[in-house]
Amino acid sequence: MPLTLRNTVRASIAADTVKPVSKTGAVPSEIFGCNVFSMKVMHERLPKNVYSRLEQSVAGGERLQESDADVVAGAMRDWAIERGATHYTHWFQPLTGATAEKHDAFLTPSPFGDERIISEFSGKMLIKGEPDASSFPSGGIRSTFEARGYTVWDPTSPAFIIATGSGKTLYIPCIFLSYTGESLDSKTPLLRALDAVSGQALRVLRVFGNATAYKVNAMVGSEQEYFLIDRRYYNLRTDLMLCGRTVFGARPCKGQELEDQYFGAISRRVIAFMTDVEERMFALGIPARTRHNEVAPGQYEIAPMFETANLAVDHNMLTMQIMCETAAEHGFACLLHEKPFAGINGSGKHNNWSLCDSDGNNLLDPGNTPLDNAQFLVFLAAVLRAVHKHSVALRLGVVGAGNDHRLGANEAPPAILSVFLGEQLTEIVEALSEGRPGKAGSTGGMIMEVGVSSLPKLPKDSTDRNRTSPFAFTGNKFEFRAVGASQSIAPANIALSAAVANALDDIATELETEIAGGVPLNSAVQALLARLFKEHKPIIFNGNGYAEEWQGEAERRGLPNLKDTVSAVQRYSDPDVMDVFRRHGILSERELLARQEVLLENYVKDVHVETKLVQVMGRSVILPAAFKFAAEISTYAAGGKQSGNPALSRYLSDISGKIEGLLKTLDAIDAKHTELDEIEEFMDKAVAARDQLLPLLIECREYVDALEGMLDDAVWPLPKYNEMLWQH
Repeated sequence: MPLTLRNTVRASIAADTVKPVSKTGAVPSEIFGCNVFSMKVMHERLPKNVYSRLEQSVAGGERLQESDADVVAGAMRDWAIERGATHYTHWFQPLTGATAEKHDAFLTPSPFGDERIISEFSGKMLIKGEPDASSFPSGGIRSTFEARGYTVWDPTSPAFIIATGSGKTLYIPCIFLSYTGESLDSKTPLLRALDAVSGQALRVLRVFGNATAYKVNAMVGSEQEYFLIDRRYYNLRTDLMLCGRTVFGARPCKGQELEDQYFGAISRRVIAFMTDVEERMFALGIPARTRHNEVAPGQYEIAPMFETANLAVDHNMLTMQIMCETAAEHGFACLLHEKPFAGINGSGKHNNWSLCDSDGNNLLDPGNTPLDNAQFLVFLAAVLRAVHKHSVALRLGVVGAGNDHRLGANEAPPAILSVFLGEQLTEIVEALSEGRPGKAGSTGGMIMEVGVSSLPKLPKDSTDRNRTSPFAFTGNKFEFRAVGASQSIAPANIALSAAVANALDDIATELETEIAGGVPLNSAVQALLARLFKEHKPIIFNGNGYAEEWQGEAERRGLPNLKDTVSAVQRYSDPDVMDVFRRHGILSERELLARQEVLLENYVKDVHVETKLVQVMGRSVILPAAFKFAAEISTYAAGGKQSGNPALSRYLSDISGKIEGLLKTLDAIDAKHTELDEIEEFMDKAVAARDQLLPLLIECREYVDALEGMLDDAVWPLPKYNEMLWQH
């Protein structure tokens, strides 16, 4: 029986002897930020008065004068050209969830027909671009014939240079607006949300006597999980290439059961890839810090240090791009889908979030004695209020067809939002809500006894870690664990910052009113904390979020359980959900409804792409292999000594039964897919796709995966999990 292409590739991979090493071995401290037009570079290249005004614009949001923009543009152009850049692009983040760019040359031939070259890059060109907006998702804000859209320079995120093929391009981070001034991107509402949370946090700080801080930054560190597989296998899997996950594939003989991959030794080939990724990140000023094997075979993680949220979003989008491009150069495919392999740990993106004032203070740091830190407790109360009152808005920040495969599984937090605080903080919250004295525990005085005389005494953290919590306090920050690996972290941080801004607004208004009425600050704070902690105590859960009992307990507490994207997006137009974003002008009602439509449209398209893949691969890849093998077994059984062999007859009958089941299911998918195409409203399409198509896709997969385990390995056409996950 002839071997399949898959087996030829497997032999080729097994015969590999060359193990790549990192290409440059550059010293991180010497290359960090070398391709970034940073504030340091601008300080060196701009006139002092222009730099001073630009610095004020970045720090305080004051509008930059056009004359200053001309000076900045000239310095930026000269710097980029000196470094080999030939083009520039306004780099923005449309509602596709990805990034977009259109390259224009710095130097253009003279229009007068002579041999002169003109250098074009003015302040106007820096500040505003005009890409075609008609082909980007707009949720009805723009019609196909209304093509005008604007990109606008975001000076708070520095420009940078990326090598594109044999050339280099200057990337200028921008927002993206419609002709009518409405947001068509993720960055615009993010910047609005960050301004809102800063303004409301400053009001609280002023109540506590802080007159020096002029800004509060939301700080984010996003841990990024991903898979690597050999690119030769990837090229044989149409499903991985087109939708990022395997629509067919039986579980491997060995998965993650032994937990020997987690934090294990990193292979030489993978470490070479990681090193090259980090060097490219360092050159772009991305502070990559941590790398390690994750729990599933073939799964890894990279994590940066904390940055301002806007910069963290831009850097995470770049990180994903760098990983995918570098993987190809190392003969890998980098898989960012939340669940590329069924039955194997999926990939998320832990969004570590905190608030830091311009004086350098982390407002979510409890200090050694959190019970005595009234300001910390007020900000803690604000976060609890935000998650409890606005959990639907936060859930909407992590929706997507890919993430539906992961949320609530064994490696991911449940779709029910709750907050883990740990034993010490929970005791403080309960004591204040009940009006009794709290235990004066000090994190600095707690010692962990290890029982080994040669080891030093270890200070004990104020909280343990809870991997099952979607929103966990981890010492001086909150870890929002529900973001999917392929997703932009912008929507999650928009929702989180908006919700916390609303909570801080409520708190600041109450404290300002009480103090203006003559109530002492301590009395006002004590009364506020007692009421808020009592009101929002239902959101605190320190137990196992995976436990079945938690589902019932959460329902009794009144916590919503929006298990899938469609259920969550249906709530987008609820007045109380829209108010989370409308209150501080983060998104208008029209912008919100547009996003609801875009999310539904994206969900439908994702499911339909997978449906078409199942149909095509089932009929053109799986069935031919199964029929051919069944025919050969049938011929073998009909002749010679095997004629009438009951075991062989049963084997053939089992295969025939699976083939028949697969055919019937594919026919049902064809009919249902055609029927769903006739539905006009995206909400109805999305509901039908979830309730009618997805169950059929799962049923189809069961037949294919069963056939994979029954057919001769030599004739199975698709790379198997055993191969893809373990051959590195």
